[in-house]
Amino acid sequence: MKGYCRFAALAALLSFTAVAPLFAQTAAPPYEARLMRLSEIVGSVHYLRTLCLKTDEGWRDKMQELIELEATDPERRARFVAAFNKGYRSFASVHRKCNSVAIEAEELYRKQGLELASEIIARYGN
Repeated sequence: MKGYCRFAALAALLSFTAVAPLFAQTAAPPYEARLMRLSEIVGSVHYLRTLCLKTDEGWRDKMQELIELEATDPERRARFVAAFNKGYRSFASVHRKCNSVAIEAEELYRKQGLELASEIIARYGN
């Protein structure tokens, strides 16, 4: 069984809990749009947590792991990177300093990311 934990690491990072692995697929998965949104959310959270906590916390590394596991071709890889960068840049263009709005946005996006990762796992996982 070729299980892939592409969401497990990400969801664990978002929720700090373990998540069941998913089955591998060869074509673009039916959850592709959700996966791209999750990548965008991770980019946003990465920027905001780095801004407010002054530490990387491995968000970029976890996104890289997800890309390496999920992106089977250069075009798909580029979509992952673009989604992550879109999330990162959208907050970088607005928030230059950590404030209550940035903290609230980070909390909201982290919760959305956890819900989205959990939904993908629940619907498409084993």
